[in-house]
Amino acid sequence: MKAYQKIAFLILVILSCLLRNGFAQDTIIVVTPKKHVFKAEPLRATMLAIALPGFGQIYNRKYWKVPFVYAGFGGVIYAIHFNSSEYNIFMKAYQDFTDNIPETNSYEKLINNVDPATYDPVLQPAAYAWYKERMLRQVDYFRKYRDLSYIGIAAWYLITILDANVDASLYNFDISNDLDIKIVPTALPLSGRAVVGLSLRLTF
Repeated sequence: MKAYQKIAFLILVILSCLLRNGFAQDTIIVVTPKKHVFKAEPLRATMLAIALPGFGQIYNRKYWKVPFVYAGFGGVIYAIHFNSSEYNIFMKAYQDFTDNIPETNSYEKLINNVDPATYDPVLQPAAYAWYKERMLRQVDYFRKYRDLSYIGIAAWYLITILDANVDASLYNFDISNDLDIKIVPTALPLSGRAVVGLSLRLTF
């Protein structure tokens, strides 16, 4: 290699190093932290909802559902309390009415402004039977709705668990515009002949 070729090669190497350093000084590499994307796990959401009502909704970050969860429980608990109280009142009144003991007269609070002689079992058997049947109907009515209220609290508990599970399952469901479907012509080889058909391509 001749001297002038060596000099030219050396100048090119020096220039390339200077240009690279010049560009490197103007370049700033910014490292952005990786953004954490929350992915709900249906099993965990279900277990939390089973452990304590409302925890599954909190885990799914659906905080607005928590007041509805506890409002539902509050409504059902109030129904249990109300129906149980009325059942006890009418059951005690029915027992006092049919035991023929004058001192047990809790039923008088339910039969207002009526002369006791009008429901005497001996003198007025028809009126006595009517009051007795009416109290028994009330006993059956409040017992029925008390039992339905207990079923309701179990049903509401299961609904909150199911809501947490379904919400977690659909939390990361892709609803972006990246979903695409195309119909394209396709040539299918069939026993040595080319057959033209259509195929569907789903891109997501």
